[in-house]
Amino acid sequence: MPERKNDTDIKLFANYLGERREEIWKYIESCLAEYKQTDKEILRMMGQSMYDGLLEEHWSIVEDYPRRKGKYLRPGLVLLMAEALGVKKEKALCTAAAMQTSEDWILVHDDLVDRSLERRGEKALHRIVGEEIAVNAGDTLHECMHRILNRNYGILDTALASRVQQEFFRMLSRTCFGQYAEIKWMQEDRQDMTEADVIFTISGKTVYYTIAGPLRLGAILAGASDEQLHKIYEFSYPLGLCFQIRDDVLDLTSDFEGLKKQVCNDIYEGKRTLILLHLLRTAKGEELEKIQSILAKPRELKTLDEVLYIKKKMLDHGSISYADGLAEKYAAEAMAKLDNIDFIWDGKFKELFRSMVEFILKRGK
Repeated sequence: MPERKNDTDIKLFANYLGERREEIWKYIESCLAEYKQTDKEILRMMGQSMYDGLLEEHWSIVEDYPRRKGKYLRPGLVLLMAEALGVKKEKALCTAAAMQTSEDWILVHDDLVDRSLERRGEKALHRIVGEEIAVNAGDTLHECMHRILNRNYGILDTALASRVQQEFFRMLSRTCFGQYAEIKWMQEDRQDMTEADVIFTISGKTVYYTIAGPLRLGAILAGASDEQLHKIYEFSYPLGLCFQIRDDVLDLTSDFEGLKKQVCNDIYEGKRTLILLHLLRTAKGEELEKIQSILAKPRELKTLDEVLYIKKKMLDHGSISYADGLAEKYAAEAMAKLDNIDFIWDGKFKELFRSMVEFILKRGK
């Protein structure tokens, strides 16, 4: 296994992310304010200004998830790669803002599909406004994402703006397909899934959407070649696997600094993680039958005791430790692949990338 530097300061990337987070949010906030104003002008044009109050109510719901923010990892990676390759931050903010807005509309829809209780420390949107209006808010944010991304045609030359757009939509298409596979296999209560099946879903939903896509977008803004983009993907692949595995462990073990009131959501949802697959491989007899019978139940029929039973068995069989080991392995592979991205010359940014790998591996510890 390749060795990883142990003295890398994860605060370097955490601080970078914190600084860029506020800048990206201000950009998004100004875009949403502009789009709301445009909607008001349309009402005026149609002689329907008496519905301004209803419009304000609509936009307050649309803005709910964006205002809750998040860690801004994905848009942060867009800026990190762009800046590392010499792009001025101002030229990359639009793409980063579209990246974050895509996350917000996807989360609105995901939370409804997964019957999630919370998002970023508050009730999931569908639990506040109902399913139909939550979907509508997600749809509106989806439309806002397109409008933000389209701003690139006034910032970049047409060919480059088109190239960014093509990569963006390819990333989203692969993400949606990965989501389809995960939902379908959960609905079918598949008990025969392999690790390759799980990694297939992760490669779309996490490898491409969370790591490779944002980094590739940042590089495209700098005019990166196809060969350079491939090197970025080779680095992103193990790092994305590390991210998702670590995320799955945290779902079982962390309350995310008090922001998450219900742990073990993946068990409630019956999500096929590498942790669960390890448990299904190692549990035997009546114990396995009980685990399978619990997993077959819909979320609302699983009791807390049943969920905690599966979590205990994951601990007893070393399934969580197994996942921790995999995350370490993939982080080491990513760190080794980082040296292949030899077109990042600035040592400061190289160190930021090393810090980013450690940040993804060690978050929540």
